[in-house]
Amino acid sequence: MDEQTRNILEILEEDARIVPEEIAALTGMTVEEVNQKIEYLEKAKIIRQYKTVIDWELAGENYVYAIIELKVQLERKLGYQAIAERLYKFPEVRSVRLLSGEHDISITVRGNSMKQVAFFVAEKIATLDQVQSTATHFVLKTYKENGLILDEPDQVKRLAVSP
Repeated sequence: MDEQTRNILEILEEDARIVPEEIAALTGMTVEEVNQKIEYLEKAKIIRQYKTVIDWELAGENYVYAIIELKVQLERKLGYQAIAERLYKFPEVRSVRLLSGEHDISITVRGNSMKQVAFFVAEKIATLDQVQSTATHFVLKTYKENGLILDEPDQVKRLAVSP
């Protein structure tokens, strides 16, 4: 990957709404070059999606998030991909990750209440044939999401000190 492409990706990762004219100004490329690179990156699926990070708590929606770690028993001739595919098809599942260590897979689940998430895990996840055990951790507060600090303290307003 060349330096210009890396710069475009980093700029877009920071702000998906930035227009090609601004990217061109930041990278020293022409707008046409920027548009061509972005089109290539989208077709190659290097750019997978343009996304908005929403602070649902600030928006007044009280979703409950939980991180569930799973120990799985793999089926013969099937790797982790098969169980991952089953897991990511549930709309409640927001992310699926293969782990090293004590657990094999981590999923992040969103629900409207702790009870709803607990029932989802008990009825949908724990009952899958490949799942041996689960460990559920409810998210109490998110400080940073996708590289964005959500709980930035307000600027301290100090009185001007005069000599």
